[in-house]
This record gives sequence, C-alpha cells and structure tokens, in this order.
Amino acid sequence: MRWLPILLTLVVIIMPTSHAHAATEKAIFAGGCFWCIEAELEKLPGVLGVVSGYTGGREENPTYDQVSSKKTSHIEAVEVTFDPAQIPYARLLEAFWDNIDPTDDGGQFYDRGQQYTTAIFYMNEAQKNLAENSKAAKEEKIFRLWGKKIATAIRPATTFYAAEDYHQNYYQTNPTHYNAYKTGSGREEKLKKIWGSD
Repeated sequence: MRWLPILLTLVVIIMPTSHAHAATEKAIFAGGCFWCIEAELEKLPGVLGVVSGYTGGREENPTYDQVSSKKTSHIEAVEVTFDPAQIPYARLLEAFWDNIDPTDDGGQFYDRGQQYTTAIFYMNEAQKNLAENSKAAKEEKIFRLWGKKIATAIRPATTFYAAEDYHQNYYQTNPTHYNAYKTGSGREEKLKKIWGSD
C-alpha cells in the first residue's frame, strides 16, 4: 500500500505526455533548398521536428543525387511535426511564405530546376482550405506590389522520403558551408525585397 501514492503520481505524469504526443500533426512544404526551410521552421515554438526530404514524384526511394540531377519527378521538401495547440497550421503557412519567392516558377534563388520549385502539400481538407485561403491573400498582395501571380502549387500529400542523414539539421552540423551557401544564394536580400518589413 505504501507504493500506491507513488504509482498514482506516475500515472498522472505519464498520461498528459501520451495525450500531447497523440495530438501532434504533420505538414509538408517545398521551398527550394530544404536546408534553409528546415532551419527556419525548426526554430518556431511548437514545432517538434523537421525532416528534410523528397516528395511529389513517382519514383520510390529517391536519392539526393537523383533528385538534384533532375532524374526524378520529386522536389526537395520538409516534413514538419508540430503541436497544433502551440502553433496552428496557419502560422506555419505564414512562416513558409516568408521564406520563399512565391513568384518564381523555375526554382528558388540560385537553385534552378523543377526539383527546387515551391509547393504546399496538404494532409487533409482542413489544411487544403487554409493553404488556399492563405495563397489567395498572399497573391493579392504580391500582385499589388509586383504585378505577378504566385507560382507555388497546392497539392495533396504523397509519400515523403527522408533525405540522407548528412542533410538533416545541416545548418547545425555544417554551419560554415550552410552560411556560405545561404549568403551566396542571395536569399535574404531577395526575401526582404519581396516581403519588405513583413
């Protein structure tokens, strides 16, 4: 009997953790170089993890060499695991738009080709509706400022393939190369030009 209070305490501690884990959701975004999108989304409160990878194509188990050399129909993307109680999907959409050039249908910054194009892959109808509404709002602003339409596609999610281990958390494991790449790509300057103070 003397162990009963300890057991009850353990049950109380464990139950909320299990419930919180069950409430997590996933989102998939393609925004050009997956290193950069991963770095920006991973720092958001409520984001539990971001995995770099490939999706949207027909081929099974694609590799980086295949995708980057245009030998598949996949594009670079990230899969985000998040707690919707801490960060709603709409907030993830805002962060995604803030980190891409949505008017570019040929890639992102100096990464060119179909494999670097942008897309939102929705997991369910709720995400689809939020993505479409978000895109409509951004397109109105972009057209007003630049006279351009948004090229970012909204597509149903397909199988997501995690990229090779050395691509995961690249901004942390290879900071020198990552920062050189990010600076050289002109990414930050272009984003400031597109979105201004946003």
